[in-house]
Amino acid sequence: MADSRSPVSSIRNLGPAMEASCARAGIHSAEELAALGTDETYRRLLKNGARPHFIAYYVIEMGLQGRPWNDCKGKEKERLRARFDAIVADAHDPGLSELERVLDQIGVRPR
Repeated sequence: MADSRSPVSSIRNLGPAMEASCARAGIHSAEELAALGTDETYRRLLKNGARPHFIAYYVIEMGLQGRPWNDCKGKEKERLRARFDAIVADAHDPGLSELERVLDQIGVRPR
């Protein structure tokens, strides 16, 4: 039976680089990403080594809404920035080395 899942890059605004980042975070289809939503998807990207970047965050949000990436403005952008900042504060540890990150991923170090 053929896999009927769509690639992450089938979501508007998301290309091969985002698809590769999602795959490293265990997100392998557009359907999985949509089910997780923007916040959980971005949290997983950060936990798997992605560097925080606000535009990448709101590109996901706009894509899930079927809107152009640069459609995010004004109060909506301010609300998204607050959500982004909270996710980064919770999920990103800039002091964590790549070795530590891999050890965490394979379960060698307790979380």
